[in-house]
Amino acid sequence: MEEGSERLRWGVRRRLEFIDFRLFWDGRFNRSDLSVTFGISAQQASADIGQYEKIAPDNLHYDRAEKAYIRAEGFAPAFIGETIERYLLQLVAIENHWMRPGDTWFDAIPPIEIITLGRRATDPTVLLRVLDAIRKRQEIDIDYASLTGSVQPSRTIAPHALAHSAGRWYVRSWSRDHNDFRDYNLNRIIAVLAHRPAAVDVALDFEWVHKINLVIRPNPGLSPERQAAVASEHAMTNGQLIRPCRLSLSFYLMSEYNLDVEPGVLKPEKQQIVLHNRDEVTQARASSRQMSIEALARASQSV
Repeated sequence: MEEGSERLRWGVRRRLEFIDFRLFWDGRFNRSDLSVTFGISAQQASADIGQYEKIAPDNLHYDRAEKAYIRAEGFAPAFIGETIERYLLQLVAIENHWMRPGDTWFDAIPPIEIITLGRRATDPTVLLRVLDAIRKRQEIDIDYASLTGSVQPSRTIAPHALAHSAGRWYVRSWSRDHNDFRDYNLNRIIAVLAHRPAAVDVALDFEWVHKINLVIRPNPGLSPERQAAVASEHAMTNGQLIRPCRLSLSFYLMSEYNLDVEPGVLKPEKQQIVLHNRDEVTQARASSRQMSIEALARASQSV
């Protein structure tokens, strides 16, 4: 349906996406919606609607009584189909107060309830300093709320990447205190105190650099019908999902889905997917970590 739409100018394409969006979510829109949202003339809005009708003529019809364009029965997204998850995530962001409704294209928010324990808001100053350190290859002193019970909250780290898993943001960093690479929960960094050039070679973070394929399958303890449902949910091919993953992040994915638990320990309903190559992943992670520790030790001795 998008034949020829790739050649559209960016501004025009955005406005046609808006038409697609409103038809999808609200089932209708009118010319003034387009004019007000993008600050364009009524004439330009009419031209955009005409352009949309040429690309997707079966998606809408004009209702003179409602003075609006109405979603047709045979509607199929012409522009937002591949990015529909983005708009679902916007609903989550609005509900969690991460976005304002006015920052989206929603005319009305559908009934939605988000179940979460919630976390404190990310400190923009901390994030700014962390991003600067990554970009400028600096090491920074931080105050950190550790779960290990450490009585020394101040740490020195050299961050080189951000990672996200199960709703948490992590700062992948070299730790001066331990002379190895670790993950620091971004929301547990209380303050960034100082910065200086970092000397560590981030290429020695072998757990981050190296990737491995996680071979994920439905739990064989489930009935064939449930296995098929699980395979469909995770878009598996031939009964398995091959998920490339950095070794350092495999831990989080395994923990989130109980993939680190030996099959048979939990009820299949509590462990609907299993990691077919669990031992391979665990051994690779341990080996890469040991390689990093040894390489960093040699680098320290040569300084």
